[in-house]
Amino acid sequence: MKFEKTNATNSEDINIARRAAAGEAEAQRRVGEIAQPMIHYQTGRFCPRFCHDNRHRYQCTLPDAAIPRGNDRALCEWGNASYGWMLDDLTRPQRLQHFEGRNGASLSAYLFQIANSLPFYERWKDWRLGRRTHVPTYIQDLSPDAALVFHRLRNGDNIALIAQRLSQPEDTVDRLVQDIIIELTHRQRLHLLNPPKEISLSGLGTTDDGNDSEQIQGDLACEDLAPEEIDARAKLQQAWQQLNATEQFVLEAMLIDEQDADDVLTALKRLNIALSPRVPAQQTDRQQLYYFRRKTQVRLARLSGLLD
Repeated sequence: MKFEKTNATNSEDINIARRAAAGEAEAQRRVGEIAQPMIHYQTGRFCPRFCHDNRHRYQCTLPDAAIPRGNDRALCEWGNASYGWMLDDLTRPQRLQHFEGRNGASLSAYLFQIANSLPFYERWKDWRLGRRTHVPTYIQDLSPDAALVFHRLRNGDNIALIAQRLSQPEDTVDRLVQDIIIELTHRQRLHLLNPPKEISLSGLGTTDDGNDSEQIQGDLACEDLAPEEIDARAKLQQAWQQLNATEQFVLEAMLIDEQDADDVLTALKRLNIALSPRVPAQQTDRQQLYYFRRKTQVRLARLSGLLD
């Protein structure tokens, strides 16, 4: 889709972004209003993915929560905390200063692109899971990708998955992983690669699975993917990056999150995102949404080489 704005409106968005970045209260309020529908939708998607046992012990504070509420339970703080994190990430001064309105893009389109990007989700997930570990300088100096590989190792990802995420050969990633392990071992800091322990914000230091003690796990079976499947996933990932933000948004919402079409339509209308330049966002119906989804699926298949 194309976000088209008049020059006057585009200049106004740039002006608002600059004033908000400089700390002007009224401009910050207006930027917050632009970001609010995106944050409202993304908290409803992201937070339930890591709810775990919180759904049984606390009341969800998300506005459209599908989790039953009970008056006899304390409020869960993750929803409000996630809202605050997203607002801070999307409207921080450095972010707004980078907005230039290129190709006539509006401030809303700029923030929408960020809010629906994989890096945004990864940053939120790192915050949610407490993965704010500082990557030592001596690790960062090994390679431009060393910091990302360091975090992926802490997350438990294998070489093939890390290589896929970086679009790098497995041999290259494997050598970097070995360099990181050797460097940490030499400095007696190998424990920094231990996976993070998830802590409940509402549970006063208890883990979300209700078990506070460290558990020693035995050897687990490793089910490596076949080379052809790894290759197919890499091609699919590269094709996914060629889709625009709206195409990614619709496919992820309807196919990955399996959300109802009415909920997706409501989100599109709230964000004022049209699927066609000929049909305003508020007039988009289910038939047009399904057509857009099918067309995007075909486009993704062709880009990934799965459809001739």
